[in-house]
Amino acid sequence: MITTVTMNAAIDKTYYLPAFPHGKVSRVRQYLAAPGGKGINVAKVAAQLGAEVTASGIVGGMNGEIIKKQLDDMSIAHQFVAVEGESRLCLNIIDEETGSSTELLEPGPVVDNQALDAMEQTIAALARTSKVVCISGSLPAGAPADYYIRLVGSAKKEGAYVILDASGDALRFGLQANPDMIKPNEEEVAALLGTGIRDEQELLRAMEDLLREYRMERVCVSLGGAGSLTVTSQGRYRAVTPPIQVVNTVGCGDSFVAGMAVSLLKQLPAEEGIAMAAAAGTANALSAMAGSVDPDTFRRLLGQVEISRI
Repeated sequence: MITTVTMNAAIDKTYYLPAFPHGKVSRVRQYLAAPGGKGINVAKVAAQLGAEVTASGIVGGMNGEIIKKQLDDMSIAHQFVAVEGESRLCLNIIDEETGSSTELLEPGPVVDNQALDAMEQTIAALARTSKVVCISGSLPAGAPADYYIRLVGSAKKEGAYVILDASGDALRFGLQANPDMIKPNEEEVAALLGTGIRDEQELLRAMEDLLREYRMERVCVSLGGAGSLTVTSQGRYRAVTPPIQVVNTVGCGDSFVAGMAVSLLKQLPAEEGIAMAAAAGTANALSAMAGSVDPDTFRRLLGQVEISRI
């Protein structure tokens, strides 16, 4: 099983407008709504790829109940910790004239120590029956910046393979618990090491430095339309994805993580796992909804991803 963790779960709404002028009334032509947050996006895509998955994290209020109901409708198991306050709404406004995307992200509920303790216990229990635990996204208000040390450590203690997809202090502290895989961007790699990165070779060496320093198995960096780079103890890999007409980029990184998690669940070789991750991320870019992959599109793209050793 795969367990995903979303400490600040949300309802994602995507609004499509013919144009989005500032300071004027705009009428929404079409909108989509779905349970969201990075970990929930991972859960949705992993389920679409045929994996058994349980979504966990923090929810609150009526929005939290809607999130759980929507996951029920998708036949995705869940085990959340409920808190006071309302889970957030995250709005993605698509300007169809320019193709631009504007995101508005609410802060979400404030959590207390009781909720944080309950979350750690929940993840430890789920990790006992999970091959992979994916911890994704930001921390809610009230959680200390080093909280992911506890969650990563608890999941690893139970024998799960832990993927940490966070940023800023949450990632920097979480690394101290030695997750098995991270997926930072180039700027985050540079910030973690306190150094500048001028070209691809320096980026690869920096990724290798992180791999060794924090005793990880994989470090992956997405390059957007140019594919991705992955460093493991066995070598360096480049994934090149086919050109596409992008519909929506929100959730592509989460879909990448989902593809990798499914490959780990299936115990596939590194090259096949990287290809699955790249194909899932690209398939999400062809979907109007964040964290959504059409299985047929995924399979078609999987046959077109090129993996090479560097």
